[in-house]
Amino acid sequence: MEGNGWEWDSSLYRGSAAYYARGRLPYPTALAEALTVELRLDGSGRLLDVGCGPGSLTLLLAGGFEQAIGIDADADMIREAGRLAAQAAIPNTRWVCMRAEDLPAGLGRFELITFAQSFHWMERPKVAAAVHHMLEPGGVCAHVHAKTYQGIAGTIATPYPKPPHAAIEKLVHAYLGPVRRAGASLLPNGTASGEDAIYQAAGFTRQRRIDVRGSVVTRTTDDVVAVVFSLSSSTPHLFGETLASFETELRQLLHNASPNGMFSEHTHEIGIDIWQRQSG
Repeated sequence: MEGNGWEWDSSLYRGSAAYYARGRLPYPTALAEALTVELRLDGSGRLLDVGCGPGSLTLLLAGGFEQAIGIDADADMIREAGRLAAQAAIPNTRWVCMRAEDLPAGLGRFELITFAQSFHWMERPKVAAAVHHMLEPGGVCAHVHAKTYQGIAGTIATPYPKPPHAAIEKLVHAYLGPVRRAGASLLPNGTASGEDAIYQAAGFTRQRRIDVRGSVVTRTTDDVVAVVFSLSSSTPHLFGETLASFETELRQLLHNASPNGMFSEHTHEIGIDIWQRQSG
């Protein structure tokens, strides 16, 4: 990641793959429907999902393409994506363990290339330049702005209590310290922003923005525990020998907040920026 002194390392999401798909709030089918209409997806062409994790977005969009490829630098994420694809009987997918910085890697050209909660972990100018040349004429890059690890704070009424995210964060800090962890290093200033300038410098023009509304979802205690362990700042390996005691305290905290083990929260709106490949 440029500009903040942090460098990627292979432990960033170590041990989190098994928790990610369950813990993160799912991308809604409305996202796929909006892209299908906007991009006139008809089951042909190819999709590349960069930094796909366990395939959360790849699997949702795969039906709109002849082939969908997901790449991720974490081998466990790729294995989990393959398992979920087989479980869902989605055969037109391919999963590749690699860093985005190694693109194009002979993967060919695509009608759509997506980044969903992943671009900020990469050497963005290098990756943006690479994917620009991997798009078919008329192809687009979609940058998905989402916050799937927690819902909206505030006074929106829900059927069950909201997960106590502030208390959970305080507990994580008690075990791991107040400065955000990220793999083998720290990330005191958070992840990088300013992606618009990166895309423009790589030769993209933003065409439009698609917004997908949030909704109220119900979660269990196990779901909330899973989302904590899905985060780069609280992956299981960071706790070392204190992992069991942390989870015990976390589950007690959640029980105190909702003794029946049920939670609700309103998901954030998802924004999708569509970036058009300039000719040349």
